[in-house]
Amino acid sequence: MILTRSRHSGLAAVALTPVIPQILGSVLNVWYNWAVVVPLLVTPALLKTFQWTCFFYNLCIYPLAVVLWMRCVMALKPTYRQLTAGEEPEPEVLAWARRRVLDLPWWGASIAGAAWTVCTPVFLLTLWMTDHHFDSRLWWHLPLSFLVSAFISLTHSFFLIEMVAHRRLFPIYFRDTRADNLPGARVLSVRARGVIWAVSAGICPIGSLILLAFAPAAPGNHGQWYALFVGVIGIAFGLCTAVMIMELVAEPLDHLRKAAGAVAEGRFDEQVLLRRADEFGVLIEEFNRMIRGLRDKERLRQTFGLHVGRAAAEQILARDPGLSGVEEEITVMFADIRSFTRRSEGRPPAEVVEMLNTFLEAMVRVVEEENGGMINKFLGDGFVALFGVGDGTKNHAEAAANAARGMIEALDSLNRSKLPDQEPIAIGVGIHTGHAVVGSIGSPRRLEFTAIGSTVNLASRIEGLTKPLGVSVLITATTWERLEEKDRFVEVPPQNVRGVEEPVRVYSLRRETGVAAN
Repeated sequence: MILTRSRHSGLAAVALTPVIPQILGSVLNVWYNWAVVVPLLVTPALLKTFQWTCFFYNLCIYPLAVVLWMRCVMALKPTYRQLTAGEEPEPEVLAWARRRVLDLPWWGASIAGAAWTVCTPVFLLTLWMTDHHFDSRLWWHLPLSFLVSAFISLTHSFFLIEMVAHRRLFPIYFRDTRADNLPGARVLSVRARGVIWAVSAGICPIGSLILLAFAPAAPGNHGQWYALFVGVIGIAFGLCTAVMIMELVAEPLDHLRKAAGAVAEGRFDEQVLLRRADEFGVLIEEFNRMIRGLRDKERLRQTFGLHVGRAAAEQILARDPGLSGVEEEITVMFADIRSFTRRSEGRPPAEVVEMLNTFLEAMVRVVEEENGGMINKFLGDGFVALFGVGDGTKNHAEAAANAARGMIEALDSLNRSKLPDQEPIAIGVGIHTGHAVVGSIGSPRRLEFTAIGSTVNLASRIEGLTKPLGVSVLITATTWERLEEKDRFVEVPPQNVRGVEEPVRVYSLRRETGVAAN
């Protein structure tokens, strides 16, 4: 029973929404007429006719307006019941119901507006038929009294119906669709709301007080009390309108501000779930689409960083993604697993891949996370790392040397803890410092961020010397000269390198704790 009541509470709330504004508008009109119109009814017959007209008109018009309004709202009951039960109405029926939800404020204002509009000819005609010589000022005082009261009550009814519909009906009827682009719906813009609010909260109450100044004095009537009453009621209506406008405007702004704050903090999981049919609906949808785009880009950036390395991804995103490069001094490291082909023979591919991933995970952590290098590319059983790209103030040679020593220590720990039952992994690391062109190369359809030049070639060939020399780490003199702790390395005899005319001075890591290359 409780669930059934809650399912139908939305329609009931919307149906009851216009009652209070219309009653208050009628009360305001009665008091206003008592202060302005009644003194103009100079004969008992006119006063009696006016009183009986008020009684019978309200007796007839209120029930008729209530019936029309209830029929308008209850026409939504079948689709409301289906949607709250998790069922899907027919598309044509659902489209009609959604338009009706958007048009409910207009229906309420139209029904009430018709009732208020008919007041003027009915009252003027009955008074004129009673006595053709009634005060001519009634021809404009009476219509203005109805107009002021009607406008105030209608605007409050409109805003209140709209606010309640947004809270109770929109989440049901526009759960999975936009309300701002529904064809055939009439929506009041934010600018129009501001104009109506200004008229309702400012012009109407002030106009009422001005009209009271032209009201004829009547025995027993205290005009100042009537003026005070109209002023208080006008202020109260104005404040109510301001509160409703604030709710209709401030609520989406609060949601948008919260979501914008989340985006500024790097959280792209926020969504503004409000459904609006005005400009805020368009703004909310565009904002949600922007967040989805940022979320997709962030996912792409993270995936991109996983493939090319986070540091490389940041460099690519910071530079012109076109075919270009910058010459700068960097330190290049080549690392390779020794005898990887022999180790892989006879082993299941899954086991080989698992071993390789375990090794690379440890190496990437040492190079990138601990020493600020950039894994530029994986070369099967090895990789190329760059140090100092985009950071000319950093001692990239020192960082590369520290990374090499850390890799040997990490490899020693890996062999003892994660690969105790396998043949120990041995690596060769070659490092050289020099100028290289760093940037994107390739074709306009396929780019690769890398470093090219003699520095890269020499680093690769230095790594190739580690095996015949029986060492794990080998650096060139260019790199050694830039080290702060040079005694960590010991010089070995100069080596002939293919492509270099003079023998190259090289240094090996002193007191290697890992497994040397065989």
